[in-house]
Amino acid sequence: MILLDTHVWIWWISNIEKLPQKALGAINKARGESSIVISSISTWEIALLVEKGRLEFSIDVRDWVRKTEGLPFVRFAAVDNTISLRSVSLPGVFHADPADRIITATAMTMGIPLVTRDEKILSYPHVSTIWTD
Repeated sequence: MILLDTHVWIWWISNIEKLPQKALGAINKARGESSIVISSISTWEIALLVEKGRLEFSIDVRDWVRKTEGLPFVRFAAVDNTISLRSVSLPGVFHADPADRIITATAMTMGIPLVTRDEKILSYPHVSTIWTD
């Protein structure tokens, strides 16, 4: 089981060539095991980027999200109280972006690796990550 960071979800669905082989291999393996997880905060983050004009899709963002929701090997993790509380008390030094804190807390709470290119998350020693350029 793996958790996709927001940008990884976007690239996996819309721009797969941006993913390095290690990340793509992990996604393909998890796909075969029906164990790809996406945090619901990523849906919020993508919708916000579209609303601000910083991200565009060829279809409405709601339809784009629904396409992923329809994939049998993907499930969305809700931002529950455990994850919310953990996100504000992450150990050590971590950056202030709320979505990244929630996504990282989700991976830690679920005990699964996070597929991300975010350097701050990759260098954070308290969460398991997958990437490699």
